[in-house]
Amino acid sequence: MEAASFSKSLFLDLAVMICILGALGRLVMAQDQSKLTLSYYDKSCPTAQQIVRKEMDCAVRQNPRNAAAILRLHFHDCFVQGCDGSVLLDDTATLIGEKTASQNVNSLIGFDLVDRIKNQLEGECPGVVSCADLLAIAARDAVLLVGGPYWDVPVGRQDAKTASLELANTDIPTPNQNLVALIAKFIGKGLSTQDLVALIGSHTIGMARCVNFRDRIYGDFVATSQFDLGSKIYLSRLQSICPEIGHDSKISPMDYVSPNVFDNIFYESLLKGEGLLNSDQEMYTSLVGFETADLVKTYAVDPIIFFKHFSDAMVKMGNITNPEGGEVRKNCRFVNT
Repeated sequence: MEAASFSKSLFLDLAVMICILGALGRLVMAQDQSKLTLSYYDKSCPTAQQIVRKEMDCAVRQNPRNAAAILRLHFHDCFVQGCDGSVLLDDTATLIGEKTASQNVNSLIGFDLVDRIKNQLEGECPGVVSCADLLAIAARDAVLLVGGPYWDVPVGRQDAKTASLELANTDIPTPNQNLVALIAKFIGKGLSTQDLVALIGSHTIGMARCVNFRDRIYGDFVATSQFDLGSKIYLSRLQSICPEIGHDSKISPMDYVSPNVFDNIFYESLLKGEGLLNSDQEMYTSLVGFETADLVKTYAVDPIIFFKHFSDAMVKMGNITNPEGGEVRKNCRFVNT
């Protein structure tokens, strides 16, 4: 028994290492820290952050879901070519954007809100504040406005003149991926396992589509929740929203206790085996999730540590930029002409 257990553990460790080594071969380097500063707009557009905050405050008051929408846009932007605003580009005759990627189509929202913020910034400081910086600042404000932590956002990013549908289809984590694949994708972006578990906490304010959690609720949900009566009631409600066939676009919160508040309740659901997405529950129940399970336990009982790790991870992710540089777009949907 001991030999078999050791062999299984060794095999799993090797699987993780193989995926991580593969990711390292595709590593996207973080931008030189000297290019991003807290004072970048102090002279050229001193009211930039106030403008973004005002628009985000109005949007979140109108619909709390706007907070998760902007946060997700920033995440999907940073995982493709770096944080360069490429996720915002529309398809044109000469450019194929990323909006039709498998993890973006019928899923990402908030583009109109970005347009409104950009119009306000252009009215105050024409051609100064990049769309990539807009997203980074707005994502911070989104979290803060629904009860989450504050962090200083280094700025000075440029907007890409290109987009990559191919990278959007391969680099953005998917809801049914296992822990080994998720760790590899984060390592490939220069992010750690701790960053992974902390950033997954953004799902405390997120909504998921039926097509993305169907396999989970008709798969191992019962097993991970250990047949708890409360979990059975929750599962029954989920299955009423999301049948085995059809209704792909029906949505459910990933934190059903406090879906409009940024808190650590999401991690408590993982401890109970009630994670809505397979990729989320993998943080706690995966056979290789020794480090991730410990982090889930820590965040579930200590919101201060969670907030600190989340803030640090957001800054770290936000420092991943496109090495090819770019421009400051006048309209976030199109490159300048």
